[in-house]
Amino acid sequence: MVSPESSFGRVAVVASDAAVLELIRSALRTEPVTVDLFRSAREFYAQCGLVRYMLVLSDWNLADSTGLDFLREGRRLAQGARFVLMASDVPLSAIVEAVKDGADDVLQKPFRLEQLTSIVRRSLPALGEPEAAPADAPAGASAAVGTSPLWRDLLDRARRVAELSSTVLIRGETGSGKEVLARYIASYSRRAGKTFLAVNCSAMPETLVESELFGHEKGAFSGAENAHAGLFEEADGGTIFLDEIGTMPIQAQAKILRVLEERQVRRVGGSRVIPIDIRVLAATNLDVEAAIARREFREDLYYRLAVVTLWIPPLRKRVADIEALASYFLRQFAPPGEVPRRLAPAALSFLQGYPFPGNARELRHALEQAVIFSNRSELHPEDFSSLAARLEMLPGRRDLSESAVDEQVTPERLLAALRSCGGNRVEAARSLKISRSTLYRLLKRISIGETDDQETTITSTP
Repeated sequence: MVSPESSFGRVAVVASDAAVLELIRSALRTEPVTVDLFRSAREFYAQCGLVRYMLVLSDWNLADSTGLDFLREGRRLAQGARFVLMASDVPLSAIVEAVKDGADDVLQKPFRLEQLTSIVRRSLPALGEPEAAPADAPAGASAAVGTSPLWRDLLDRARRVAELSSTVLIRGETGSGKEVLARYIASYSRRAGKTFLAVNCSAMPETLVESELFGHEKGAFSGAENAHAGLFEEADGGTIFLDEIGTMPIQAQAKILRVLEERQVRRVGGSRVIPIDIRVLAATNLDVEAAIARREFREDLYYRLAVVTLWIPPLRKRVADIEALASYFLRQFAPPGEVPRRLAPAALSFLQGYPFPGNARELRHALEQAVIFSNRSELHPEDFSSLAARLEMLPGRRDLSESAVDEQVTPERLLAALRSCGGNRVEAARSLKISRSTLYRLLKRISIGETDDQETTITSTP
């Protein structure tokens, strides 16, 4: 039972008991999510590769699967989703095994519905920040965390594009927030409040592309026992987001091109042409130009998609946004009624010096892990040991060019590191993950003086 209603995120609930399904749907009715209900693991498996879920809630005991088996297969098919299992009378050893296998949480029955809504809110797409919404934002619009000029310029262009009906191609690295930007555009568009359907193209089997996107008629092929509306029909009147469009098989790309040009679909096995009224947004993290040269992506489709192209800058070029993002994530991770954790100045300095190849998603995961394993109200650099370990293994990290270091270690970040370390240059270099010689080279390029109130200031040297 897949719902096309508008939302900021999509949740799958899997349970054999219909009463449990309806109770959870009722509990989440005021949350900004679409809730899809499934009576079996098999029903969920058939759908999860085609629609991107942020959260999957499942009973431990399903009619056709056990909790551990469902978790393992579900995580393989619904990559990127958080998984929460609802259990009763389950041995502790099995729960521990589920956590080791990737379960984000195991709710012991009976549980309070507030626990469930708290989990859902923590799972919402990472870059939305309702408190930062401008006064003239449309109802339901999601503003995005960030104060850097690059980020604010991107949001300004996104709002301008939102007012049009143009197809938009969003490009950026993995984890940079392409789907969140797509939802941001949709929330400012004339279609705000209508269906927003995110389609995970990379998880779509080639044999099912036509049937799932365009639908099929009864008897169109073996197993087609009923007529089925495709995802383009489901999004009629709203916005469809084709995520990772660059991974779609070349044969399917021609059919997507036809839909974009004609704004109509024909179901598999049918003769009737069905007009559709949709806004198409697409995204990719691939080098599309190289894919075109290799004949892996159609050039005509690229130009049809890229009527407007928006590039999301990587987080390492938006260092000023890290503090705001971290603050937002920490508020998400705080249980209801509890004060969110804080970042010690040295921890913020460390995060601002880390290149974040996984972008905002990696920052979120690092903060969530720190919150889980730290008992302190304030997080310190040692709480991010996993990032420190990865830093040493990043390709080329020890041979970074001077220009790359200069880009990452801005004068502002250097000042913050020196302040947090009490002026100790050795400690500052360690917190920035650069050598002392590099620190001294950077210091030579700037002038450090004292203001009337004895605060250290940095100004560039011509």
